[in-house]
Amino acid sequence: MGLWTFLEGCLLIANALAILNEDRFLAPRGWSLSEVSERRGKSLKVQAIGLIYATQYLRVPLIALNVITIVIMLVSG
Repeated sequence: MGLWTFLEGCLLIANALAILNEDRFLAPRGWSLSEVSERRGKSLKVQAIGLIYATQYLRVPLIALNVITIVIMLVSG
């Protein structure tokens, strides 16, 4: 496994987190943003919710990274 494969995997995970819908998926499982505001701890659940919302907030740079990755893959073969 090379560095490029690792970076592609990280990009795929970021894409998966960015498309999660709060109303349909996160809120029924107790992973909404209101959960984070009620709990001010550093638990793993609160940090995971923060990561999900950070990736959703940064969708435009994520789209740019996807385009760059696709172009590099097309050029390199």
